[in-house]
Amino acid sequence: MGVFFFAVLGIALLMIIHEAGHYLAARAFGMKVLRFSIGFGPAIWRYRSRKTGTIFQVALIPFFAFVQIAGMNPFEDIDPEDKTSYANASLFGRITTIIAGPLANYLFASAFFFGAFYIGGEMVPTLNVKVKEGAAAAKAHMQDGDKIVRIGKDRIQDFEQLRSVVLENANKPLKVEVERAGKPIVLEVTPEPQAEGGKGLIGVEPVQERIPMEFKEAIRRSIITPALFVRATMVTIAGIITRKIEPQLAGPVGIGRELGIAAEQGIDAYLRLLGLLSAYLGAFNMLPYPALDGGRFVFLTYEAVTRRKPNARLEASIHTVGLLTLLALITVVTVKEVGSFVTGSSDKSAAHEQPKAKPAPSGKPAEKR
Repeated sequence: MGVFFFAVLGIALLMIIHEAGHYLAARAFGMKVLRFSIGFGPAIWRYRSRKTGTIFQVALIPFFAFVQIAGMNPFEDIDPEDKTSYANASLFGRITTIIAGPLANYLFASAFFFGAFYIGGEMVPTLNVKVKEGAAAAKAHMQDGDKIVRIGKDRIQDFEQLRSVVLENANKPLKVEVERAGKPIVLEVTPEPQAEGGKGLIGVEPVQERIPMEFKEAIRRSIITPALFVRATMVTIAGIITRKIEPQLAGPVGIGRELGIAAEQGIDAYLRLLGLLSAYLGAFNMLPYPALDGGRFVFLTYEAVTRRKPNARLEASIHTVGLLTLLALITVVTVKEVGSFVTGSSDKSAAHEQPKAKPAPSGKPAEKR
């Protein structure tokens, strides 16, 4: 029950942060906000602000969230003299309102990462390894907890060096010296050509060591990490578009499950995942796709360049098609996730593999070696 609570809490928090960005920006430019909703469908809780008239509500279906701003729907009657209408606001005000949601997610990603780093420190990979069953390392009788000391005549300094050597030696037997219970043991390991481009993998991942982080370093890392992650996300999306990377999609059920697992691991793991998801949500929403904030930003950019407003009804129709497409995709992914969760197949497939599109805290894609 506690895992479910933290899963729902995390998803709700990310949605509230995003929509609060839109809400605060709209109010700052004098726009009237009719409704602030977490979820959609019939409201199960509702409060109307006496000061602004905004209805704050929690709806029955806890997917998505939205802020309803007066004048944003071109199909409603808009008074050209109404200064509280989105349609009559300045171009700068409308642009700020649109990008404020993704920006809020990005800024809060730094806050989440700061909490994760300062509370839990940094997880640093060691040369002690976990061995994947059936992989090259296991075939050579390497065991969990072995410390890789040397490959051939070269002493291994860190896991990144180990990774580089293994990748470049597919199908070539390597003399790998490990330290087990304080004693050196030499194993012959042949990397298998299972990485991209036929490069080598031996099927090990590093045991992580927790190192405390000072306040100043936690601040520095919390500023840098979201940027690294957004860059990695854009590279991944570009790879998916060019079909160089196989997409690994996650819907609300999958995200909630990962949040629940992170919550069990500790508050720092939970905050770190919230940081990753918040940065991703901000970056994803700025993609130039209809119905997303990035899609609306494209139309506002058109207006800024041409100094002419696009056809409001045509824009609304395009966004509607985009929204329906996204809803259909999310429905398909969610049904698949529910099926995997019920049968337990998702647990088996994840036992020894990291999702290809899931970034590590450093912003680099995580994968096994």
